[in-house]
Amino acid sequence: MQFSTILPILLAAAVSTSAAPTANIAKREIGGVLICQGVNATGTCAYSAYTMEDCHDLPDNLSGNAATFAPDGDNFYCYPKAGKCADICTSPTGCTFGAVSFDSPVKYDLTSIKWQTLLKSFTCHLNTTTTA
Repeated sequence: MQFSTILPILLAAAVSTSAAPTANIAKREIGGVLICQGVNATGTCAYSAYTMEDCHDLPDNLSGNAATFAPDGDNFYCYPKAGKCADICTSPTGCTFGAVSFDSPVKYDLTSIKWQTLLKSFTCHLNTTTTA
């Protein structure tokens, strides 16, 4: 087959694949968090997209047994909590070690801060910026 015969076929194939409709592509929901029993996302894991501003208890098999707490790379952060959502925090320093985002250095190894047995719930919040 000659190149002049193949070229129109290749061009037609390229146009038909690049012109595919994008309406059927679903956008991933914000609030995705990966929670695993082991460090570096090993062992039993659960992944879900969680609502913002609400408290979420960890699944029973991960509550008090999670070494990975890794939020997606979206524009949000979460506060892991020692205790379930219904528990009243009585710690004078608070019941969280602080905010965890996609960029947090401890998200894949909560054992490094001794939180693998404490994490039982969390809340997530959208990032906000203020202007002067």
